Amino acid sequence: MRINIQFKDRVGIAHEILAVLARRGLNVVAVEVDPPNIYIDSPELLEFMLPSLQTDCQSVRGVGEIKVLDVLPGIRRRLNLDTMMAVMEDPVLAIDASGHIVIANVAAATATRMSESSLCQRSLNQVLDDAGIQEELVNCGFRLPSREVSLNGEPYFMDVTPVSEPQGLDITHGRSVGAVLTFHAPTRIGGRLHALQHSEGSGFHFIIGESEQIRSLKTKAARVAVVDAPLLITGETGTGKELLAQACHGVSGRSNAAFLELNCAALPESLAESELFGYMSGAFTGAQRGGKPGLFEMADGGTVFLDEIGEMSLYLQAKLLRFLNDGKFRRIGSDKEVKVNVRIISATHRNLRKMVQEGSFREDLFYRLNVLHLEMPALRERPDDILPLARHFIERACTQAQKPVCRLNSSACAALVSNHWPGNVRQLQNVVFRAITMSDQRVLDAADLDWAEGSITADVVKSDATESWELSVNAFERSLLENLYPQYPSSRKLATRLATSHSMIATKLRKYGIPQKR
Repeated sequence: MRINIQFKDRVGIAHEILAVLARRGLNVVAVEVDPPNIYIDSPELLEFMLPSLQTDCQSVRGVGEIKVLDVLPGIRRRLNLDTMMAVMEDPVLAIDASGHIVIANVAAATATRMSESSLCQRSLNQVLDDAGIQEELVNCGFRLPSREVSLNGEPYFMDVTPVSEPQGLDITHGRSVGAVLTFHAPTRIGGRLHALQHSEGSGFHFIIGESEQIRSLKTKAARVAVVDAPLLITGETGTGKELLAQACHGVSGRSNAAFLELNCAALPESLAESELFGYMSGAFTGAQRGGKPGLFEMADGGTVFLDEIGEMSLYLQAKLLRFLNDGKFRRIGSDKEVKVNVRIISATHRNLRKMVQEGSFREDLFYRLNVLHLEMPALRERPDDILPLARHFIERACTQAQKPVCRLNSSACAALVSNHWPGNVRQLQNVVFRAITMSDQRVLDAADLDWAEGSITADVVKSDATESWELSVNAFERSLLENLYPQYPSSRKLATRLATSHSMIATKLRKYGIPQKR
């Protein structure tokens, strides 16, 4: 039985308590003293003996109540520590003040291909491929920035957490007696980046719209997503090509691995190269000490999305082509080849076929990237999706602005549907966000949208109809109804399309003589 005896701390009291158990002939196998408690493990102590033991112990000055325990606190801490170390997926080593390994977890044993007991008989220099790190750690008091190291020939990022001996009540700034080293594989780093960047998840349900164009796109995308081959997504700027790429990754066989992206137009050639392929320590001025893995290493087993692939330089195009051929590459400054398994999804708003003819894009790379192809339709080609998208963006904008959810009146709906949207979904999102931010109205009308965007309805309101507010509204309503009526040739269909009442639409159609009588 394991017990906790409470006492008032004084010199010799623990010895006196143990003497009571010895006089009763009770063997003690473990003792932990943590004033005002003494924890005792005595297998021969049985429950019926507790009352008499309590009486005997109370003869010792300062002894209080006896409580039964399931496990001693020190053993509980050790069991918890062992369990935590065992379930950690990253290799972890604890070293003493001289740099010798004292604790290793299962992941470390797997990474080094040694047993945990074998690891605990070695120094850090005998485990890491990088000579001098052990001495550097000891000399700097185990306060070393994160850096890349090599473990059994494989790259890892090493984080160092000093272990300090408490000084009085200060448990954080004592003398360093060792450190805990945590090693992060590039794929684990990529997984964490993916989790941070895509915490909401991915899938085709995130692509909002029920138009015929979107339904057809989702059907086709669902087929190509499960095929493990390069995919090229084309479409105008702001149509949501990255969202489509994420959805394809989310339903593919690689969905449990990382999805990492690089905008080829956002970085100069040298930075884009280091982001994709990584670099070794000292590869160039300003390079991170120890080196850095690239996106291809961090996304091993997953997907790399290359946005605006048409902006990639010819030099990088050649390196990418070589990688697509065999899945191998070299870090900048390294002569060692790294092989990874990554799916490439690329996207562009440019005409790559025309760029091939002009010589600004490699023809062989174009055919390697364009194995599978999806075309993201422009927003003006799917007007049925404008209002659902607008309502979605309104809900998000209101949440961000901490406002009650607003709604659109018929005039605002009509203005949104009739706009040309050269900036596509991104422009629509910006219009809604500005309107929500700047307006205090619970119901948004066309004036709120026009004020936020400029002349959003300029393409449907004729200049000769702007003499007054009433004439402008009439001209806008007539133009909207004339444009939509051929697609929805009844007052009920048109009312459903514009999310308003049938009677109001019928009145407006009669007012403007739509359809025109011949």
